[in-house]
Amino acid sequence: MADVLKKVPVREQDAKVRATNFEEVCLGYNQEEAMEEATRCINCKNAKCVSGCPVAIDIPGFIKEVKEGKIEEAYKVIGKSSALPAICGRVCPQESQCEGKCIRGIKGEPVSIGKLERFVADYALEHDIKPEKAETTNGHKIAVIGSGPAGLTCAGDLAKMGYEVTVFEALHELGGVLVYGIPEFRLPKQKVVAKEIEKVKELGVKFETNVVIGKSTTIDQLIEEEGFEAVFIGSGAGLPMFMGIPGENANGVFSANEYLTRSNLMKAFDESYDTPIVGGKKVAVVGGGNVAMDAARTALRLGAEVHIVYRRSEAELPARVEEVHHAKEEGVIFDLLTNPKEIFVDENGNVKGMKVIRMELGEPDASGRRRPVEIPGSEYEIELDTVIMSLGTSPNPLISSTTKGLETNKWKCIVADEELGKTSKEGVYAGGDAVTGAATVILAMGAGKAGAKGIDTYLKEE
Repeated sequence: MADVLKKVPVREQDAKVRATNFEEVCLGYNQEEAMEEATRCINCKNAKCVSGCPVAIDIPGFIKEVKEGKIEEAYKVIGKSSALPAICGRVCPQESQCEGKCIRGIKGEPVSIGKLERFVADYALEHDIKPEKAETTNGHKIAVIGSGPAGLTCAGDLAKMGYEVTVFEALHELGGVLVYGIPEFRLPKQKVVAKEIEKVKELGVKFETNVVIGKSTTIDQLIEEEGFEAVFIGSGAGLPMFMGIPGENANGVFSANEYLTRSNLMKAFDESYDTPIVGGKKVAVVGGGNVAMDAARTALRLGAEVHIVYRRSEAELPARVEEVHHAKEEGVIFDLLTNPKEIFVDENGNVKGMKVIRMELGEPDASGRRRPVEIPGSEYEIELDTVIMSLGTSPNPLISSTTKGLETNKWKCIVADEELGKTSKEGVYAGGDAVTGAATVILAMGAGKAGAKGIDTYLKEE
């Protein structure tokens, strides 16, 4: 019988072994372990975990089915709220959302909600359990821009309501950030992402790849010439930010976005592919978020000594605790309270090192975190051949600049209502990173749900 105060441990690849491969780190629960962990849920009447979930999954409801061994029923409960449970179970920051609100966490460890969701979703993928689709379509055509988490969720929800949905994707492969941004060792592409997208297709959603909205066609053309009655923009935020320090244009300086795209989407880590990346032997990743951890752990697997350079302390790292823990176990070195000042370049234009300065934490800034302040005279140099900048991303302005009447803010993010995703342009809705700037997969999914609700309300009013 499980210790009710502690989670059933989840199996993982050994740190020394996984640091040399791109196979999934976390191996998940089997049915026996999942049913044992499910017994720890006390099925609260007023379940706070549900309020902590951006897509409002009936968490006690699905866990109750797992407890009784009814895994298909558990999948149906999750499927009412989430189109991508195998993905969410792997990459959601549960510790600050559903599990962060779990009553069990007051006197012990919270129920392992994310791992249970992953088990149920993987079971459904393995046994090809079909999602419940609309019996008939209502004849209304909707366009969704982007096949990342916001777009897939919006498309799936609208299809369940009976709408005829077409998703337009700029790249040659579907999945958005799920395929180009998150490494294979955290989120397997064929075993998980491709199969979850198949479930969305089974709902009746159509997909068109290699369509760049703003170049191939525009939102105005989709509405005025192609008969789409509403549009949802879930195009993400793929424009990387840099520091503006000397040497940033050198060979060997990457944005995390480029580095991860070349590894994840173009398979640069696989020697049989024709799209190699110069992995580097000594790499610094500047930043402390999940994307920084992904870039660092990727560089490590490509054979580098890897340093995370972050200007605040470990307590302020924005990355998930689990990701930081895994990075440390694998051998990533953390240079905390440190900030880059200059990148040194050799006579051939290649990175040869970086000047950094030590920091200390001062008074809190607008975000509530203590502001990092330079310590005068504390500069020192690190010998490097590669620098990866992971400082966040903003939306590409292509869509907003080619759409009449679409309001954006000073960061080029589309202005949209949080509850329904409504923009300044009639019939156009938006959500995810295109609205908020870079955030999490589950928050993008929540915005996709809001957009689907907004479009449904709009067309019913029309």
